[in-house]
Amino acid sequence: MKKLIRSLIPFLLLVAFTSCTNNDKADETVVVDESTQKAVFETKLNAQNVFNAMPDRGEILKLIEEQKIDYNADLLNDPNSVNKYNVEFTKAVNLGIYGSDLTIASSFEQTQESMVFLKCVNILAGDLGVSNAFDQKMFDRMEANKQNKDSTLEVVTGAFKKADEILKTNNRPATSAVILAGSWIEGLYVSCNIAQSINSERVVETILKQKESLKNLVIMLENSNLDERSKFIITDLKMLEANYVAAEESKKTDVSVIKEISQTIVTLRKKLVSGT
Repeated sequence: MKKLIRSLIPFLLLVAFTSCTNNDKADETVVVDESTQKAVFETKLNAQNVFNAMPDRGEILKLIEEQKIDYNADLLNDPNSVNKYNVEFTKAVNLGIYGSDLTIASSFEQTQESMVFLKCVNILAGDLGVSNAFDQKMFDRMEANKQNKDSTLEVVTGAFKKADEILKTNNRPATSAVILAGSWIEGLYVSCNIAQSINSERVVETILKQKESLKNLVIMLENSNLDERSKFIITDLKMLEANYVAAEESKKTDVSVIKEISQTIVTLRKKLVSGT
């Protein structure tokens, strides 16, 4: 499977403002107080800042042309783990992670694996109240467009946008932010593994450019009123911010500069996919 990074960043850019809820009536309007409305607004504002700080598609495509990158399914989340996510936080963050993995698999023409990851997304989306976004029509469109990577990405993106339309009236800024965080973390996790495996300074450069998007991701999560059990993700991302500062101050450009970044993201990602 080639062109791995191309499949990561565009998905993160296109899954804007996705939110979820465990409310059985996902399309029912919920009355919220002024503080919650403010949190929703600030979450979406900072989500847009996260997207704006990411590299554009042209840059990623150019990078792919320069690098030789092979598919490694072991880097993606185990589909067999989907049923162990039993609270809203773990379901939401792994919806974001599996969403990235789905796009990776489909971009590399791994049709069978794409369907497996799509099933994972469907399960978690159903648990969170957005199953209508990932219905049979979406499956049929994926199958019909499996030979066209851009069209496949568009189908997945459309499904997440539909999920957002279903749920935005439920005003769940925390869950929305956690989904985006899962997608972002998965992208960085896989990218760090790639950079180390092929010893690529160009990939390292792309990783280091994520400092600004990380900053906005932390702001977004802080504005989202996460419960105490979930706040570890903020603590770990702030540690990652410190790693970025240290990397910047080192003035290095080789793969060694992302050693601590890689260690922190591996540790955090392990926590998230473990479901504990």
